[in-house]
Amino acid sequence: VELIESGGGLVQAGDSLRLSCTFSDPNFTTNVMGWFRQGPGKEFVASITQSGGTIFYGDAVKGRFTISRDNTKNTVYLQMNSLKPEDTAVYYCAAHQRGLTITTTSKYWGQGTQVTVSS
Repeated sequence: VELIESGGGLVQAGDSLRLSCTFSDPNFTTNVMGWFRQGPGKEFVASITQSGGTIFYGDAVKGRFTISRDNTKNTVYLQMNSLKPEDTAVYYCAAHQRGLTITTTSKYWGQGTQVTVSS
């Protein structure tokens, strides 16, 4: 089972992008899905539980990014607004069966999608 990401690209500061992430097996799911990003270091971005009842955001993206989940499509989305050059990174989708958030030790990872924000 793999996580498949899409939606990265090159945008200007202030623009928006939406990332998507889904499992390669439509019948497979996990309780928690979310995003990390790799710039100079690996940084937590956001996570959401299957019910949508527990959501966490990293401090750098609060108020600008929104995570959501469509369980009918087994897909998690990251809506990124008011993008800044410092948001430039490779964004990785991650998933875990249990718990309330993802960590760097989460079991499932995507290949990453590049987001580049020019000033």
